[in-house]
Amino acid sequence: MSLTKTKLLRTWQSHSLLIAFLGYLLVTIIATTQGLTAGPKVYVPGGRAYIDYNNFRIFKFSFYHLIHNQDIYQLFPDDHWDLYKYSPAFALCFGLLSWMPDIFGLFLWNLINSLCLFAGIRLLPDLSDEKKSLILLFCLLEMLLSIQNTQSNGLMAGLTVLAFAFAERRNYLLSTLCIVFSFYIKIYGALAFVMYLFYPGKLRLFGWSLFWMAFFALIPLVVVSGPQLLSLYNSWWHLLIDDRSASTGVSVMGIMVSWFHLPGAKNWVTLAGIGLFLIPLIQVRRYKELSFRFLYLASMLIWMVIFNHKAESPTYIIVMSGIGIWYWSQQPASMTDRVLLILSFLLITMSVSDLVPAPVRNGFIRPYGIKGVMAIAVWVWIVWQQLYPNPKVTPARR
Repeated sequence: MSLTKTKLLRTWQSHSLLIAFLGYLLVTIIATTQGLTAGPKVYVPGGRAYIDYNNFRIFKFSFYHLIHNQDIYQLFPDDHWDLYKYSPAFALCFGLLSWMPDIFGLFLWNLINSLCLFAGIRLLPDLSDEKKSLILLFCLLEMLLSIQNTQSNGLMAGLTVLAFAFAERRNYLLSTLCIVFSFYIKIYGALAFVMYLFYPGKLRLFGWSLFWMAFFALIPLVVVSGPQLLSLYNSWWHLLIDDRSASTGVSVMGIMVSWFHLPGAKNWVTLAGIGLFLIPLIQVRRYKELSFRFLYLASMLIWMVIFNHKAESPTYIIVMSGIGIWYWSQQPASMTDRVLLILSFLLITMSVSDLVPAPVRNGFIRPYGIKGVMAIAVWVWIVWQQLYPNPKVTPARR
């Protein structure tokens, strides 16, 4: 090995997390600059044009609509395109950014999404800094895609991973805070409560979960009345019900429609997915194995997307974080593991990039949900490994 290569290797080994951090900071700056400098975007042919970072505007104005006693789940075409679909508590919390000029608020929002996942991976137990950095760099381009759309998916992935990391440290106050807050952003975050089966102190976990659920449910009362808050929850509930019936996403349900023309199978598919997700829990003796708990974290992150009727391409930062955690926590990897990892990067991340010809992207990749197909394949393999572990993987206990 040449002297230059040796120095590069030593630099990477010594500063891998710093390199990953700088990568996440760089994509945050790139995405924010693109959003601020891009021209207006038209969402329907002949419709009015809206600012490029529309999702951020939805979150920003939800705070103002909330404090002005408006129904935040209605359309506000003078402010932004599309509906706000998160909780009243999240609208209130976004007030921390809403008052800022967009140049600062947008940057901080993108940075929160990036660094929340960075922090979660950084705190994972019993993984070397090099492996953590490889997970982060594996997810980097997918993170860029997510924050280019100013969505909350990086935050959702980060909160779930942080909840796991804090639970491993028996810091149940912060762990339950992360899960409950993710629920009040997107309700599928509640799936992460399943991980608490692995840990002692169930009464404390239940108590802190109940506390945070009540806290975020009631905190909007600082700006709205009780009847108004009840009205908002009623409106939010009806919006979620209508939204589920109207969409399938880049998910198992979407693939059932695009490949097999089975739109009516949505509920059955979801129930089957829940069943498959829960089956490995029968192996109670493996709960004490950190490698098994890592597999469950990875399975959970991927499940949140592939069985989500609203999953879209920017949502797949959650999937890629799950795939990264699965692969680098289960070393040594088998040939199947390595092939799935490479195909995941190519078919999930790179398949929607400009490196793929537009006719292929628009005529095959997107219509047939290839990102979803690849994610499903990895998830099925993870479930298989949960039930039939690789004997080469040391079942680390903690």
